[in-house]
Amino acid sequence: MPLAAILDVDGTLVDTNYHHAIAWYRAFRQHEKVLPLWRIHRHIGMGGDQLVAALAGDDVEEEKGDDIRDAEKERYMELIEEVRLLPGARELITELSDRDVAVVLASSAKEDEVDHYLDMLEARDVVEGWTTSADVEATKPEPDLVEAALKKAGTREAVMVGDTTWDIKAATRAEIPTLAVLTGGFGEDELREAGAAEVFESVQTLVEKLDSTPLA
Repeated sequence: MPLAAILDVDGTLVDTNYHHAIAWYRAFRQHEKVLPLWRIHRHIGMGGDQLVAALAGDDVEEEKGDDIRDAEKERYMELIEEVRLLPGARELITELSDRDVAVVLASSAKEDEVDHYLDMLEARDVVEGWTTSADVEATKPEPDLVEAALKKAGTREAVMVGDTTWDIKAATRAEIPTLAVLTGGFGEDELREAGAAEVFESVQTLVEKLDSTPLA
């Protein structure tokens, strides 16, 4: 079977995790719920459909969940022009494509956000496909996103590349291994404990060491 690379986007290819943490902080505060930023960061990578309850409890989710998510979207879009590619992001995509690896970009972001990242990465003509929020019922750590990406890749012989424990848990539930990077702000020990097969400092480092990975 052909080999596929399922590449997480936020925090792996584009430097967005801390922007999202600030946007969630402002969204919660807008709805009279002030949370410490470090706690919010620990949940970045988890889908918004689950994050509100995980951070603020089921009562807040039931009463204000959708409003908080809408506010986060607005606050994040105010910051999106500050987002930059992480070093090696474009190189990883092109190197994998040159090796005939089917690359699928896995994101549960809204379509306009994913379009913005595709433009930044100049990836539309290089990758096999990409996912958006429209492709999933439940977000990470549920495996829906990974399963949707595998379907677009046309194979289950695949490796996930991600930056959070939530990526690894979702991939594990879909029964594929994960190569993790540190650019999301999670520690190497946490990523390994969650089940990462290997951990790299960044996708740039992964590119340099690609021949020693299952993606070779």
